[in-house]
Amino acid sequence: MTPWPTKKLGEIAAVQMGQSPPGETYNSDGVGLPFFQGKAEFGDEYPTTVKWCSQPLRVAEAGDILLSVRAPVGPTNFAAERCCIGRGLAAIRTDPKVCNQRYVRYYMKRFEADIAAHGVGSTFSAISRNDIVRLGLPVPPLADQERIAKLLDEADDLRKLRAQADRRTAELIPALFYEMFGDPANNPLCLPVRTLGSLCRVVGGGTPSKKQSTYWAGKIPWVSPKDMTTDEIHDSEDHISELALRESATQLIPMESVLIVTRSGILRHTLPVAINKVPVAINQDIKAFVPNEECYSIFLAAQLRAMAPNILNLVRIGATVQNIETEALRRVPVLTPTFPRQKKFAMRVAEIRRLESEQTASCLRLDALFQSLLHRAFRGDL
Repeated sequence: MTPWPTKKLGEIAAVQMGQSPPGETYNSDGVGLPFFQGKAEFGDEYPTTVKWCSQPLRVAEAGDILLSVRAPVGPTNFAAERCCIGRGLAAIRTDPKVCNQRYVRYYMKRFEADIAAHGVGSTFSAISRNDIVRLGLPVPPLADQERIAKLLDEADDLRKLRAQADRRTAELIPALFYEMFGDPANNPLCLPVRTLGSLCRVVGGGTPSKKQSTYWAGKIPWVSPKDMTTDEIHDSEDHISELALRESATQLIPMESVLIVTRSGILRHTLPVAINKVPVAINQDIKAFVPNEECYSIFLAAQLRAMAPNILNLVRIGATVQNIETEALRRVPVLTPTFPRQKKFAMRVAEIRRLESEQTASCLRLDALFQSLLHRAFRGDL
């Protein structure tokens, strides 16, 4: 381990706290400097500009480290250009003769939780300028800092490439559906059309009484809208017992059914659709569509996602929540190509899912490598 000297951040960098300019100086027309208020605008490396300020009070320069100092404390980005910073941010600019800016940013990423621990406040966490300038960090020779930053950049680039590949893979299934069956909105291949209700048995759900602890002590996944964030459901946050199935309105849904959220605020903009890969129970905000022998669930789920904009037109806006009536869903027209054609689609989707699984494992390994390198870098092992 290299005995690097430790210095306070205030000794090697200028720290400027942000200040919110008057509200009337904000605009969305590109007038003035880009204006960043806090973590909400952060990206992976640089923030996204959504507002500008014509009369900035505090300014960060291109290359400055932007530190979130209020709710949450600790996350960082770089300023891509000269910009105005509000009171949710601080700008950190190191002395280039002493410190490499990327080295300092990686240090802050490594110890983000420790930085957050300095936050105080009863309403929200915040960190003061005094807290920031007193932060200590190891300061090796500049050449070592640059070498460490370069190694970490390379590891981080691998993670970003992996994430980019994952995003592209996620687009393969929708693209495959359109390639094989065309747009269901206009049916260019003139495929046969049936109503959704004629191809599926519809099953509703329910919530067992929360007063009966024995209902919630089982192993049966009980799916609610909060679990509907992936294309496939393998488990859920909550679980119920066999007794709950017998004594409540919820039912056991056979695996390979198509689950659709029909009551939730998310229906303002998104239609969650998933296939349950294990038997599950569902709550009353979800409907299960159990396909008959004429329909493959993978094909049906992909088609419903492709039709999401049209299906969302069926949403009824209530006082507190949005919903889609079951009968309206039953009447939705869906393409019904031959079963062998659907099976071919399902087999190709299975290949894509295997690729996704391999990519997920690769992503986890790269994340572990990056975290290991971060840890070793500031222990002096690199």
